[in-house]
Amino acid sequence: MTEIDSNKVSINNTDKNIFNFLCDFNNFEKLMPEQVINWQSTTDTCSFTIKGMAELGMKISESSEFSKIQYDANGKVPFNFSMYWYFSYRNNQTEAQLILNADLNPMLKLMAAKPLQNFLNMLVEKLKEIMEG
Repeated sequence: MTEIDSNKVSINNTDKNIFNFLCDFNNFEKLMPEQVINWQSTTDTCSFTIKGMAELGMKISESSEFSKIQYDANGKVPFNFSMYWYFSYRNNQTEAQLILNADLNPMLKLMAAKPLQNFLNMLVEKLKEIMEG
């Protein structure tokens, strides 16, 4: 399993608000870059296509109120993965981080690690922008 961690961001909002936002995949679409097309979601699941790459699906599989959310691969995906949002609230700010555990073969890891790292960093930055806006 390959682990890829996003940068940690401090967000001027409560852990409760951020947790509730991310527990609904209908909100998650707002975090996606323009390369993501064919977005479909319910509260608990989503599927989408990354232009020129792959179709992915996710489902919310576990959550610990206001501190952690786990998304797992769902449906037909090119590799198995889990994503974890972690939150901690201190001094009127929430620190958030996104971690991806992916079952990548060595060749795929070599090609995909950097783009995945950039993708995770983009998601946490976009989360910060939305939750502070």
